[in-house]
Amino acid sequence: MNSHTRIFVAGHRGMVGSALVREFASHGYRNLVTRDHATLDLTDQRAVRAFFADERVDVVLLAAARVGGILANSTKPATFIYENLAIETNVIDAARRAGVERLVFFGSSCIYPKLCPQPIREAYLLSSALEPTNEPYAIAKIAGLKLCEAYNRQYGTRYVALMPTNLYGPNDNYDPAGSHVLPALLRKAHEAKLAQAATLTVWGTGEPRREFLHVDDLAAATRFVLEHEVSDGVFNVGVGTDLTIRELAQRIAAVVGFRGELIFDRTKPDGTPRKLLDVSLLTDRGWRARIGLTDGIRATYAQYAAQHRMLDAASNG
Repeated sequence: MNSHTRIFVAGHRGMVGSALVREFASHGYRNLVTRDHATLDLTDQRAVRAFFADERVDVVLLAAARVGGILANSTKPATFIYENLAIETNVIDAARRAGVERLVFFGSSCIYPKLCPQPIREAYLLSSALEPTNEPYAIAKIAGLKLCEAYNRQYGTRYVALMPTNLYGPNDNYDPAGSHVLPALLRKAHEAKLAQAATLTVWGTGEPRREFLHVDDLAAATRFVLEHEVSDGVFNVGVGTDLTIRELAQRIAAVVGFRGELIFDRTKPDGTPRKLLDVSLLTDRGWRARIGLTDGIRATYAQYAAQHRMLDAASNG
C-alpha cells in the first residue's frame, strides 16, 4: 500500500463508502476509483466484469450493499437477499478474474445467531439460528464472507471480511421506512423538538442492548487492516461496550434537546435481545475505536440539523 495504490471504493456515496473515501484521501491515497450506480450497476455481472477489465485496480473496498432496519428487512426480504448476493458475487469474482489480490468485504453483526453468547466472537458464526427479521440479509452477508474465504483457499487471494457493529455517522439513512435505530431516533427527536411535542414513540420495549460504532472508526480500521498486511480472516469491528435502546433514546433526546416523554411501543418487534461484539482479534493487533458515543451523536446531529437548515432555506428561497 502506498499513495499510488489504486483503490476501488464500491458504494462510495453511502455512509460506509463515503467514510472510506474521506479516510484514505486524508492519509495520502490519491488514486481512489469510484463509480455511481448510474454509471456502474454492481448487480449486472457483465458490466462489473467489463469495469474490472478496463480499470487497473489494486485494492477493492466492497462497501456497496442494500441495507435497512427492521421494517425494511421485514417488508423486502427478497430484495435484500438478491441484491446483496448479486453485488458480492459479481464484484468478488470479477476482482479475482482481473488479478486483484486484496479486497475488504464489509458484513454486519447480524450474521451471528439470535441467541448468541455475549460478547460475540467470530467463532460463533453458524452455531445456531439467525434473527428471523433480518435473516435474508444476514444470509447474504454470510455468503459474502464465505466467498472471500473460499477464493483465498482456491486462488491465493488476500480477501478480508470486516463485521462492524451498528454504524452511524455522516451520510446515514434517515428515511423512517428504511433507517436503523440510531438515525431513526435522531430524526424523530429532531422533529419532535421542532413540533414541541409532548411525547416521542420508540419501537419495542427499549430493553434490547446494542453497540454503536461511528463510521469513521470503521474506515480507520479498514486502513489499519490493509496497511498492516492482514491477509485473510473475519474480524469484528466495534467498541466493546453496549447500552439499552432506552438509554440510547435518552442520550439522543439530551443531545437534540427534546425534553418530552419517551413512550415505548411494545407492539413493535425488539429484534435480537443483545448484540455485543468481542473485538479482541482486531484490538490485539493494535487497533481501537476512538470516537465516543455521545461525541459521535453530537457531531452527527450537528450535520443532520445543518442539512435540514439548508433544505429549509432553499425551499423558502
